[in-house]
Amino acid sequence: MHRHFNGLKTAALLGGMWGLLVLIGYGISMSTGSSIFILLFALIGLASTAYSYWNSDKLALRSMHAVEVSEQQAPWLYATVRELSDRAGQPMPRLYVSPTSSPNAFATGRDPKNSAVCVTEGILQLLSERELRGVLGHELQHVYNRDILTSSVAAAIAGIITSIAQFLQFTAIFGGRGGDERGNPLAALAVAFLAPVAASVIQMAISRTREFDADEDGARLTGDPLALANALNKIENGVNARPLPADDQRVVNTSSMMIANPFRGGGLSRMFSTHPPTAQRIERLQAMLHEG
Repeated sequence: MHRHFNGLKTAALLGGMWGLLVLIGYGISMSTGSSIFILLFALIGLASTAYSYWNSDKLALRSMHAVEVSEQQAPWLYATVRELSDRAGQPMPRLYVSPTSSPNAFATGRDPKNSAVCVTEGILQLLSERELRGVLGHELQHVYNRDILTSSVAAAIAGIITSIAQFLQFTAIFGGRGGDERGNPLAALAVAFLAPVAASVIQMAISRTREFDADEDGARLTGDPLALANALNKIENGVNARPLPADDQRVVNTSSMMIANPFRGGGLSRMFSTHPPTAQRIERLQAMLHEG
């Protein structure tokens, strides 16, 4: 049972994003006298998101230069993932290794039958087998919980909001309908600038709730919450020592899928972070030991 109601939080946050979208749609309709642009932006946003969702595994794996490994190349990895997949009653995902020394892992794919789990060479060298099993349980739960779909929907709404906001900036500066019926340009500009920020905050909050769920579900799947807690602590220290390049947009796009923020800590507010604080995740995992 999820004691922190993360699924309910995710639904509420997605509802908040849709509400924000409707509010902006109303504003742009009042400003231009037509809702055709809202439909156009929505179709573009949904089409691009459908493409990203359908090809999420290829895009993410390519960004990390990941290579698929065979059972002969990684027997322990295959045996562990097969054991956890069988325990969950789910299909076996494809397994990949990324040739980077930064310790991390991620799962991708549109559904359990078309999924992949990738670990870096850094995490294979850093963690014990027990800790790595905890990480694999976490990643498998992202697939089983359909978190790629959830994040794709959130990204779609955020993208539509941003596109509409940019259009609002244009109409506020250069004018919408003529005459006295024209809307308030200052209000339009305010919405145009604030709406994308609000959408990003909600999108990041959704990502954080999905991480909490994957932690909890993964720990229940492995039956070893301390293994994941220890792994998270090691990964955070390892990432700070060997972060991924934050100037590579492909890596940035994949970073929200990873078990830990792959960039050196600091700078970003918690509101704009895709991952919860590691200390809070560890605290929740440790609390699972005392559940009745």
